[in-house]
Amino acid sequence: MNTNAVAKLLGVSPSTIQRWVKQANLRMKRNELGHYVFSDESIEILKSIREKVNNGVLLQDIAAAAKKTRQAAVKTEVAHPDFDKLTAKISELEAKLERKADEIVSYQLLQHRREIEELNETIDHLKDRIEVLENKSAKDQLEAESLIAAGAEENFFKKLKKTKLISSILGI
Repeated sequence: MNTNAVAKLLGVSPSTIQRWVKQANLRMKRNELGHYVFSDESIEILKSIREKVNNGVLLQDIAAAAKKTRQAAVKTEVAHPDFDKLTAKISELEAKLERKADEIVSYQLLQHRREIEELNETIDHLKDRIEVLENKSAKDQLEAESLIAAGAEENFFKKLKKTKLISSILGI
């Protein structure tokens, strides 16, 4: 049946039929012109909608009750035969990569430790060398001071001898 025929059968307008189809979200077949083609089953659904509307039930409430809850179609994954092998290989490679990273970090830490030890040895050697040079410098300074003192004393005695010599010549 088409929309006009169903409308006459139910005693409502064709636009009311179209509204009920849309509100109730009914799956309708269409002809080549795009018009609804009603089956006996869909006519029975529209009759029940007419009875509910006549009894005072709102069309929105009917539409909400008529809507079926959608059930999601879950696609089952087709397990590829090599999938488990690939997953195991990836896990193995990740483990190797982590071990390699740990080895590299350990090697770098050892290198840094050796460099620090070499620097500490160089610092100790330089401290010893500075101490030796300071001691030598202090010793050289003492010798210079003693030489200066000895030279001053010697000059004093030379002057004293000169003055004695001059005074003895002059008879003073």
